[in-house]
Amino acid sequence: MMQTKDGSRIHSIDILRGIVMIIMALDHTREFYHLTALTQDPLDPAVTTYPLFFTRWITHFCAPVFVFLSGVSAYLSSRKKTIAEASAFLMKRGLWLIIAEIVIVTFGITFNPFYNVIVLQVIWAIGMSLFLLGLLMKISNKTILLIGVILFFGHNIFDYVKGPTEGVSAAVYNLLLRAKGSAIQYAPNRIILDLYAVLPWTGVMFMGYSIGKWFTPIYSPEKRKKNLLIAGSVLVVLYIALRKTGLYGDPAQLQTAPNVLMSFLNTEKYPPSLQYLGMTLGPALLFLALMGDSNPVWGRWTAVYGRVPFFYYVLHFYILHLLAVILFFLNEYPVEKITETVFLFRPQNSGYNLAVTYLIWVCVVLVLYLPCKWFHRYKSTHNQWWLKYI
Repeated sequence: MMQTKDGSRIHSIDILRGIVMIIMALDHTREFYHLTALTQDPLDPAVTTYPLFFTRWITHFCAPVFVFLSGVSAYLSSRKKTIAEASAFLMKRGLWLIIAEIVIVTFGITFNPFYNVIVLQVIWAIGMSLFLLGLLMKISNKTILLIGVILFFGHNIFDYVKGPTEGVSAAVYNLLLRAKGSAIQYAPNRIILDLYAVLPWTGVMFMGYSIGKWFTPIYSPEKRKKNLLIAGSVLVVLYIALRKTGLYGDPAQLQTAPNVLMSFLNTEKYPPSLQYLGMTLGPALLFLALMGDSNPVWGRWTAVYGRVPFFYYVLHFYILHLLAVILFFLNEYPVEKITETVFLFRPQNSGYNLAVTYLIWVCVVLVLYLPCKWFHRYKSTHNQWWLKYI
């Protein structure tokens, strides 16, 4: 819980987290239900449309804000613990999230009980980053900030480094630094699909942790707003400057054809480039600054999702995939189509237009409202140890 000096809750973080959770579900709904989701890149100007491009682009804000706010929350949850207690908790929670990604989230995505494909995404990156954060807490917060700055601003130096391409060294290199859909085969017919390189996201979390003190009760709201405005503006200006000049911060240079606007916005997420982080986290910090301590009616609705992000994240995958199974049989696809893609019961060329995809997204988000509201109330009125990990 984040509160102001007078004891009232600071709602902006829950509201922002809720917004990105809602938007995140749009991207996953597109992957499960849009007709070309598995056959075309929605960000490729040569094949996409403006509605499809921006349907994918807007979801770029989700992962960096989610990871960044996880760092803020880690700081706030550690304040009333000793360093040893906070370190142990973050390390245990990090390990739990890694296990949850492999066992619970992967199954929700694939519905494959044999786990032939293990998918490592944002929960894996958060879990590893929390574990590393717990380790470094034993040294100092200044060390966390220093490493966060180096990773956040400096990891794109590896755009100019040719890393290993084979064997264990290549797998470790991709897991830590350069993953972009890397498939690591660890046994016959078994692969790890690594989408989130850990260390660039660790930099994002460490930066969030390092500004966590701005949201403590003893910190001036006016000073917090000023700091957020400055930090957000700097990131936005840095993104624009680097994107225009192409000097550093993204492996893809700005192109004038076939669409300069799409090229300007199409920064690299895998791993998250500095330009990508400036484009997404800059506006997020400005949003937090402008929201301040306000709690509008619409924000109370989005905050329901933002207060229970892990619960929402897991549940939305299972709802999306269960609906896909139902539609698979209603459309009378042949049985051999069940295993055609990594997403069981999601044939490669199946799906609907963008309007139907949006309709499914809205319905799924609305269905999740009451379960999320119930779970938040349950967490608020119960103190079982395991609730701290969800």
